[in-house]
Amino acid sequence: MRNTPVPFLAVLILCLVLGTAGHVHSQSQIPASTPDATNPPVQEEYTSNETLVTFVENAVTYAKTHGREAALAEFSNPNGSFVKGELYIYAYDFNCTTLAHPFNPEKIGKNRLGESDAYGNPYTQQFLDAARNGSGSVRFYYLNPAHNRTIESKLGYVQRVDEDWWLGSGIYTGPADRV
Repeated sequence: MRNTPVPFLAVLILCLVLGTAGHVHSQSQIPASTPDATNPPVQEEYTSNETLVTFVENAVTYAKTHGREAALAEFSNPNGSFVKGELYIYAYDFNCTTLAHPFNPEKIGKNRLGESDAYGNPYTQQFLDAARNGSGSVRFYYLNPAHNRTIESKLGYVQRVDEDWWLGSGIYTGPADRV
């Protein structure tokens, strides 16, 4: 009877070793870059499209809640609540006259309807058309000041506030690959 616990103990140890080995083996099959709660993924260099749309929608809500004049002052403030990283709000009327811009205050009051992007595309007209339809996105090519002023692809999103004016913002999406 004294010998019975030894085989039982050996079998128990063997089960624990095999169980642990299987657990380690299954862990080694997971790539090291797989995100988990303790190791979140590194944020990409570029902002997502969903973030862009939500940012503009929040600005439209702000404008409708606080009124045009207060909103234009906030959107023109480079330290305001609508400047977040590469995102900032610009405002235009339906003649394409700039109403607010936090980084180019010299453009406020200027009509920008005839402006084209770096490749000659009439992006301001495309913004205006999208705003007249309620909202929309426009792909254009613009100098990125954060990347040594190189021409990059940019996605702009605009949304109408009311029948008099609209808001927009944009995100850089990477190097320009002109087709």
